[in-house]
Amino acid sequence: MTNINRRLSILFIILLVWLAGCSASSEEKSEKVNQGNNVAMDRASSGSGEQANFYAGEAGKAEKTAEPARLKIQNQMVIYQADLQLRVKKFDKTVQTLEEKVIKYGGYITESNVSKEGNEQVSGSIKIRIPQKHFQAFLHDAESQAAEVLQRNITGQDVTEEYVDLESRLKSKRVVEERLTTFMKSAVKTEDLLKISADLAVVQEEIESIEGKMKFLENQTSLSTVNITLYEKRVVIPSIEKDKLNTWEKTKKQFMKSINLLLVGLSGLVIFIIGNIPIFAILVLLGILFFTLYRKKKNRNRPE
Repeated sequence: MTNINRRLSILFIILLVWLAGCSASSEEKSEKVNQGNNVAMDRASSGSGEQANFYAGEAGKAEKTAEPARLKIQNQMVIYQADLQLRVKKFDKTVQTLEEKVIKYGGYITESNVSKEGNEQVSGSIKIRIPQKHFQAFLHDAESQAAEVLQRNITGQDVTEEYVDLESRLKSKRVVEERLTTFMKSAVKTEDLLKISADLAVVQEEIESIEGKMKFLENQTSLSTVNITLYEKRVVIPSIEKDKLNTWEKTKKQFMKSINLLLVGLSGLVIFIIGNIPIFAILVLLGILFFTLYRKKKNRNRPE
């Protein structure tokens, strides 16, 4: 009897476990069926809402799938810039040599200016874009043209992470653009078409902005900038000025000046005398009159 009771107890426990498993599986199946019905009801109730949620979900998926791309660091993208100040012996020859080097390395000059302070000081600056692979070689050639390197400053800005981030964003925006284009082709309602068109225009504008930033970074990293300032200190030897040593010509010139000065004086004297004859005549008459009166008075006072 004891063995029979034990066997019945084991069978009863097994039966309970089996019934619990069946009920759980039936609940899961009913839950899945309800979820499927709910999804179907949602899709049937709103077509435009389904499209908006779908491409929004696709954008989120694109962002998630683009995340690992940020970890893929390809070649380092560095923007190099150099500032050189050089003292040179021959300014014009150095500038010509630098221009030849720029052409040799496949670069170009973006800015150039020259200034002179009298005849002794000549200076100028040149802004050059040179391919990055020839950056160090060009710096070496430029410094070799100088009598003295006054200043040398090189900076580098690593934009690899920024470029990879832009690339990831561009991929995700491309996916969204593709989805929106697909929805636009299948859109029936005018409201849905307008909404999708507006969203597509925004996405395309963002794509253009991202592409512009990427092209700018590519240009800045592929071509390095070199700013060169040149100084030349000239020693000017004064030359003999022959025109200042022409003694005979200067003597004749001074003689004629003296003659002219004498003639001017005589001319002035003649003008003064002739022009003042009436005054002189009156003064002479008055003198004669006074002299006559004086003699008469003197004769009267003389004792007989």
